[in-house]
Amino acid sequence: MQKNKPDLFEYIISNNEEISSGVYLISFERDFDFLPGQVVKIALDLEYPPRIYSICSGNRESEIKILFDIKEDGILTPKLAGMIPGEKILVSKPYGSFLGTTEPAWWISTGTGIAPFYSMFQSGLKTDKKLLHGVRYLNQFYFEDELEWALDDNYVRCCSQESSCDVFFKRVTDYLKTITEFPDVKYYICGNALMVVEVRDLLISKGVLFENILSEIYF
Repeated sequence: MQKNKPDLFEYIISNNEEISSGVYLISFERDFDFLPGQVVKIALDLEYPPRIYSICSGNRESEIKILFDIKEDGILTPKLAGMIPGEKILVSKPYGSFLGTTEPAWWISTGTGIAPFYSMFQSGLKTDKKLLHGVRYLNQFYFEDELEWALDDNYVRCCSQESSCDVFFKRVTDYLKTITEFPDVKYYICGNALMVVEVRDLLISKGVLFENILSEIYF
């Protein structure tokens, strides 16, 4: 690791895999500790400000993994997608308060917003958790094989554009509307701002206390 400026450090990419169309999982060696759910800032140079990404790996793994999708009008992600092992990126130390715990909870996500929950899952926090993941297409259920095997009925897939057995054919919010009684647990929400607000308001209307709702917005 080489220090580049006070809050960014150089790391060498060890792998960059396209796991779905336009969605990548980039990796580099871990030399710092973090709490499941924390984020890092990533940049390629000092010309443009860094972007924030949730860590998508367990806190005992040897590598840090970041899940991202290409923003066609973005400055960072198209370049990041084309990088190969051996090239360098700039990464901040981890931070953030969207933290997983051992307490019972619901994890509610859309798209790449599953990243912090997968980090929590890989860090051993899967007991007494229910995971909802909403996507547009069936090939966007990242890590679904191991999640389904480990969580069984507590892993709920919602798909708005394609149907399949064992998949709820509508959005996450539509699934939540079918539930009449919500348990007294923490509710973690991660996705775009519109989704987070919509889910939060729906949960409150169903009787979930505001202080039991934690959210992380993806841009």
